[in-house]
This record gives sequence, structure tokens and C-alpha cells, in this order.
Amino acid sequence: VQLQASGGGLVRAGGSLRLACTASGSSFIINTVGWYRQASGMQRELVARLSGDSDPDYANSVKGRFTISSGNTENIWYLQMDALEPDDTAVYYCYADIITLRSPLGMTYWGKGTLVTVSS
Repeated sequence: VQLQASGGGLVRAGGSLRLACTASGSSFIINTVGWYRQASGMQRELVARLSGDSDPDYANSVKGRFTISSGNTENIWYLQMDALEPDDTAVYYCYADIITLRSPLGMTYWGKGTLVTVSS
């Protein structure tokens, strides 16, 4: 299974970006999907996650501004980022907890990061 993130870029404060993550491979089931971010010199932090029919979880710093959602197919999910702030500048990583035949208890897969830069 491979994850591919896209949608990063440079935006002015107050602007919006939408990140997308696509999972590809064969014979897998996705349980939880989400996004982490890592700013320069900082630890990676959870931004948002979505699991089944549960309400999504968000970091306090992005509540009301970011929205995580899944696409029409089960193997794509998005992070809509509105009212972006300079402090949102980071490399954003998508992840998914996935069950495969080789990993029936599930394991976490990561996409390569996509850089989001918010200018003031």
C-alpha cells in the first residue's frame, strides 16, 4: 500500500488550501485516516483524523478552520484548510491505519509530506 499526498503550496494568511491523500495498492481496508504536520524544529503533531462513522478529531489550533473528509471512494481523503495562519506553515503528512492480508491487525502507513507555507 502506498499513500500519495498532494495540494501543498504557498498561500497568504487568510487563504485556503486543500490537501488530498490517495491510497493505492491491492486488497486493503482502511480504518482511520488523518493528517499530521511538522513545523521546522518542532515535533510532529496530529492535525485531524477520521475514523469510521465517528466524529472527526482536530487539534485545538485548527478547530473551526480545517475540515477532514473522505472522498467518493474510500481510498481518498482531504484536508480543507481555511483561514490559514503563518503558524500553519509546516510539512503535512497523511496517514492511514490499514488492514492487509499480510498485516491483519493493521499497521500505519504514511505518505510523503507536502509543504504548506503561509505568508503573513
